[in-house]
Formats: sequence, structure tokens, C-alpha cells
Amino acid sequence: MSHTIAAVSTGNIVSAIGIIRLSGDDCIEIAEKVFTLYSGKLTNAPERKLVLGELRDCSGRVIDQGMAVVSRAPHSYTGENTVEFHCHGSPAVLAAGLEALYVAGARPAQRGEFTKRSFLNGKLGLTQAEAVIDLIEAESPEAAANAAGQVGGVLQKKLSPIYDDLVNLCSHFHAVLDYPDEDIEDFGIENYAASLRVNTSALYTLMQTYNQGRILRQGAAAAIVGKPNVGKSSLLNALAGFDRVIVTEVAGTTRDTVEESVLVGSTRLRLIDTAGIHDTADKIEAMGVQRSKQAVENADLVIFVCDGSAPLTEEDQSVIDICSEHKNAIALINKSDLGSIVAPSELPFLYVIPVSIQNGTGLDQLADVVDSLFENETPCDGSILTNVRQYDAIRRAHEAMQRAIQALNLRQTPDIVLTDIEDAMTAIGEVTGATVREDITARIFERFCVGK
Repeated sequence: MSHTIAAVSTGNIVSAIGIIRLSGDDCIEIAEKVFTLYSGKLTNAPERKLVLGELRDCSGRVIDQGMAVVSRAPHSYTGENTVEFHCHGSPAVLAAGLEALYVAGARPAQRGEFTKRSFLNGKLGLTQAEAVIDLIEAESPEAAANAAGQVGGVLQKKLSPIYDDLVNLCSHFHAVLDYPDEDIEDFGIENYAASLRVNTSALYTLMQTYNQGRILRQGAAAAIVGKPNVGKSSLLNALAGFDRVIVTEVAGTTRDTVEESVLVGSTRLRLIDTAGIHDTADKIEAMGVQRSKQAVENADLVIFVCDGSAPLTEEDQSVIDICSEHKNAIALINKSDLGSIVAPSELPFLYVIPVSIQNGTGLDQLADVVDSLFENETPCDGSILTNVRQYDAIRRAHEAMQRAIQALNLRQTPDIVLTDIEDAMTAIGEVTGATVREDITARIFERFCVGK
């Protein structure tokens, strides 16, 4: 019998609606102690239909009028009996209602415990459960669509047939060894060579989506670089839509990297405003310049900014040299409203855009270029790998299957080949939940908020 857990699912903020969620075998009886229907009893309420009533605090005083919805096992999110109260979104009301539920017999839910129970009760696979938090945290429509696809089981459906093929191979082998007198077809691992190669290729294809998935989930790291006082901080502020960075006419205002997540076009960028790159005797400023260079090395995109109202200088050229070898680089010739002296042909970049950051001219073109650079190669339907834990496990599974194929080509004995195949099964199982350790699942659900 599972103990009833309760939590506020809508956060501790003032909102139009707040939700208190319960799950557990006796949650309906506990909920009835604090929520009185205007007609009938909660224990007899129809499934998955809102019913009107009053929420009471520990003293029995009415604190809100709201709706309740009952879902009975196994037809619920957690696979257990669940109840939700839909109240007005006052944190005081929700806290009082939650306290009354604790007195009535519920206990506080732990982080992610509702989704963890869904996983343990077989309502969600592990990839689906992990995608729930990705859906909650999605910062772009594409990220939300991919997470929704994974909640729907797209990734699980890709991996399950591979895992099943490996299980069949291993079970056949062990059956031949353990029951030599039975009429079982002789084991010939060569018969499985084609399947091994197809499945290894499928894992490789999935691995190749991870860089796209990383950007989809976290945003592309975009370093804004240039010499001091060319408009780098103004660009970040313009794209962010508010004054995130101090901007003055004094060169060298920015002495460290400053980061802000911004949607540019349909692409999520983690904009990194860097200190102006130039030679300086100031120790603190020099540290900022070094961090700027590191930001360029680690960035998915480099945005070079120069002052188009003045000729290029040696300082400009030194920054250009740093950016020139980056695979994704855009040059912005700023201050086009003042009349540009710098011609686009002077800059060795594939994309050169005249802009006026002050009045916003050219920023739409910048958004179009960014979208073209990070256009999704794989459909955002759940097929993109976004989770570093999952990526690492699939990488290990891929390497193990490569070893198995190599051992097969070298005519190694079947037990050597199968050792690698079992390693691959273990790694894939860490993704699907078939072989994942308890400490890993605990760490996964710790990412969740208390009410989910």
C-alpha cells in the first residue's frame, strides 16, 4: 500500500489558479476530510470530472471555494488513486490546504515523487519520465515539441527494439549452452551480424543528434566579441529587450563575461557579452580579456562587432584573427546610422551585416542568419537526444557493440562477443530504465520540482 503524498504543483507564487495534488491508495478518503462537495461525497465522485466544493483548513474553517478532480488507479498519472484541488492561486490558501492534508494523514511529496511513482508503476518509461522535466523547462517551441515527443515515447520506441534484439541473441546463446540435450537450433553468431550492424548504425545516428539536442535544450553559446566600446553590451541589451549590462561611453566598462539567455528568431542563444579584446596593463581587465578569448573557443557562435563609423584598427584585426577559424561566425558593422566607413568586403566573414544597434536596424537580418546556422536537421518530434546522461549511456552501448562486431570479424568465441553485447544491453537499459541503478533514478528525479 503506497502512502499518500501531497504537494502544491503550481509553485509558491500568486496566480489565478493554484493546484494541490495528492497520490496514494487512501488519498480520496484523506482529501474528503478537507474538501466538502456541495453535492454528494468525494469518494463517490465521477472519474476525471471537476466537482465543486469548499476547501477547509485544520480548524475546519472554509478558506476557498474550488474544484476537485478524482482519478482512480490505474487510470491516473501516477498509476495510483489521485486527487487534485483547483483553487484560487493564493500561496496562503494553498499552504493552509496543504497543512490540513498533512494533519489528515498525507505526507509531503519529495522532489519528482509523482513522476517517480509513475515510472515505478509502469505508466512512464525512464526516457518519458526524464522528458517531463525537459518539457517543463523548455524555452522554445522546438524544445517543447521534442520533449513532448519523448514524453509520448518516441525515444523509448527507438531503443526498445534494439534492446529486444540483444536480449534474443543472448537468450538463444545461453539456451544452447544450458540445455545441450534439447532440440534447439545451433547457435551461430554470424547469423546475427546483420542485426548487430543495423542496430549499431541506429545508435550512431541517434548519437549524432546530441549536439543539436544540446543546443535545443540549453541554447547555443554565442560570444559577442570586439574591441572596447563598439557596441557589444548594447547588442546584448537590444536582443534581451532590457538593460542587462551597463553601457557607457567609457571604454572597458565590461571587465568580465556577462551571460543572458535570449530567443533570437526561433533559436535560443546564451549570449555572452565579453570584455573588449585588446592589450592592457590593467591586471583585472587583462583577466577579462583572457576570459573573452576562452568564451570564443567554447562558443557555438561568435558575433564580431566593429564600429563602422571609423576605420578598422589593429585591435579590430586582432579580434578578427581570433574569430576567423570559428565555423559559425557573424560580423556586425555597427553604427550604420552614422554612415559606414567600413565595407563588408573588408571583413573575412561569410556573414557580414550592417546594423544600427541603437535604432534596431539590421537585427532582423541577424535573426534570419542565426536561424539558418542552427536550423534543425532532425525533426523536433522526440527523435533528438538532449540529455547528457542518455548520450553517455548510448555512446557506451555503441562502443560495446562495435567491439562485438570486431570480435565477430576476428572469429572470436561467442562468449567474448556476448560479453560486449551484454555491456551494450546494460548501457541501453540505463536509458530505458531496464537496468538503471536506484541511485541514478534518485538523481534523475531530484531535478524535478516538489509538485511534479
